[in-house]
Parts: sequence; C-alpha cells; structure tokens
Amino acid sequence: MKVLVIGASGTIGRAVAAELAPRHTIVTAGRSSGDFRVDVTDLASVQRLFRETGPLDAVIATTGSLHFGPLGEFTPEQYAIGLNDKLMGQVNLVIAGQHVLNDGGSFTLTSGIVSDEPIRYGSSASMVNAAIEGFVRGAAIELPRGLRINVVSPNVLVESLDGYGPYFRGFEAVPAARVALAYSKSVEGLQTGRVYPVH
Repeated sequence: MKVLVIGASGTIGRAVAAELAPRHTIVTAGRSSGDFRVDVTDLASVQRLFRETGPLDAVIATTGSLHFGPLGEFTPEQYAIGLNDKLMGQVNLVIAGQHVLNDGGSFTLTSGIVSDEPIRYGSSASMVNAAIEGFVRGAAIELPRGLRINVVSPNVLVESLDGYGPYFRGFEAVPAARVALAYSKSVEGLQTGRVYPVH
C-alpha cells in the first residue's frame, strides 16, 4: 500500500513510518519537513497535497498543536489553537481525502489519553481529543467506497517524559514503538469507527 504519514518528523510519526515501512511505500508530509509540504489548517493546502501525492491507500495524521494552561486564564484564542489545528486540521484531511483515497482505503487520526483521563492545564486537549473521537465515529458511517476511519489515543510517550512528565504523574508512559502498532492495526485491519487506546 501507499501510505501518507502527516507529521512524520514527530516522535509518533517517526515510529509509525518505521513500523510500516518494511511492508508499505511511505510518503511523508509536514509543515516544514517531509516529501511534501502542507498546512493542515488550510483546506486548499490539503487539497493541493492530495493532488501532489497522487493515489493513496492510507492517510495517517500524527500532527496537531494545542495550548496548555490554567482554566482560569484560558482565552478563546488559546482554545482556538487546538480547535483550528489538531481538530480541524485532521478533519480537513478527511474532507479532502475522501474524494481521492483509493477504494477501501483508510484514515487514521490521533487523539490522546486526556480525552478520558484529564490532566491539570489540559482542558483544551481534553476537548479537542474527545471531539476528534466523536468525529471519527460519525464519519465512519458515512464514508463511501469502503473507506475506513479510526483514531489512535496514545498515553504520554516515554520519549516525551522530559517535557511532559510533570503533567502526567501516575500515568504509565508508553514507548512510541508500541503506539505505532495501533496505527498498523488501523491501516492493515478491517475495522472502522474505532478508538484504539494505547494506555
């Protein structure tokens, strides 16, 4: 299969590409790195990406920005960062990609454990991740031509503990290579509308 990994320069994206590369043709895209450039917050940029990549069998999104901060200090503009980037960025990939993905192809999006297990300063992340999971369940029953869509919900990564560890006290961190297995399950399996937790 020809698999597009968006955000392949990140910790999860690199692990996903490494997991899938022995069995599939991997192409990568990102805002500033990869085989192709894309701004997922801009639908026109996403549409241009799909014109440039040509036919695809799977699209994986491991990208998305969020703002973390105290609820009492949050502004609408700070909430909009996650809504416009991590949420709508991934939704844009499906809006555009459903028209060009090969029959039976798949989308795999990324949410996160805080949709189920909130953390201090993470109200935006909880909101956005839960919305992504809701979108996947809703989109799964409407996608045409046998297209599938799932979402991976990873715990905090072992590789990210230096930066995020203080926010995830008591959480059992998981290695990126283990998270990557869930993306293989989505791409190479048959299920749709599923949330794959890696906790």
